[in-house]
Amino acid sequence: MRRFWQRGKDEDPKSAGEAAAAAAAEPEPLPEPDPAAAAFFDVDNTMMRGASIYYFARGLAARKLFTMRDLAMFAWGQAVFRLRGTENSEHIGSAKEAALAFVAGQRVDKIVRLSEEIYDEVMADRIWHGTRTLALQHLDAGQQVWLVTATPVEVARTIAHRLGLTGALGTVAETRDGVYTGRLVGNLLHGPAKAEAVRALALREGLDLARCSAYSDSINDLPMLTAVGHPHAVNPDPELRAHAREHGWPVHDFRTGRKVTMVALPAAAGAGAIAGGVAAGIALRRHYRS
Repeated sequence: MRRFWQRGKDEDPKSAGEAAAAAAAEPEPLPEPDPAAAAFFDVDNTMMRGASIYYFARGLAARKLFTMRDLAMFAWGQAVFRLRGTENSEHIGSAKEAALAFVAGQRVDKIVRLSEEIYDEVMADRIWHGTRTLALQHLDAGQQVWLVTATPVEVARTIAHRLGLTGALGTVAETRDGVYTGRLVGNLLHGPAKAEAVRALALREGLDLARCSAYSDSINDLPMLTAVGHPHAVNPDPELRAHAREHGWPVHDFRTGRKVTMVALPAAAGAGAIAGGVAAGIALRRHYRS
């Protein structure tokens, strides 16, 4: 008996292929570009569960680019900074120093390569699928989609590239001859600085901010959210949730039971998250000792 995959003398693979091609559905037309509209997404706890900069720091620590004590101190500093959510010079200065500790003296191309590796290892599984779907809807409508984050721009660009987005606005570190100097260009991209970045990009790209959308989880991003015509709250903190309800903004909550299940240090950290960040440093230190 002839096996089912053996071709008989009367069978014509060309006609079968032609029939399959003829029966294929017509491809969906590509969206018409919408050059005047764009969407801006915060990263930490909006696009991603937890703090992208902490995951990046943990990846660098695993590669022994800095010590476990540095990681624990960074976790503590980030948690306190985000809990207070203030903009005074002392807190901004401390956050700047922590950010610069990652890259001072490192080559830019090395950090870019490491950011790609670390994203694939520890960040990819922490993307909120619901938020990514929102971003893809804007792309499907022919709009640009940008990430806006305090994370170093090289890391932010990696996340945007991996998600198929237009690009990213992030904290910019000064470089000289392809090496980080240990200084920032301006301040961290946080709070009002995000709104200024969005306005500057809108001017460059010819965007109408009244037609643009923005998404964030934090009341700290209120300047960015109010800079556009269509603000959205995603996994919002209590203050932003209340503000969104008061002003009739859409609220998207992708957390199970509206409880945040975090790994390592979340964007809106509490005491448990601080302990978790320090515990991660201790665990890595024990790993290296063993």
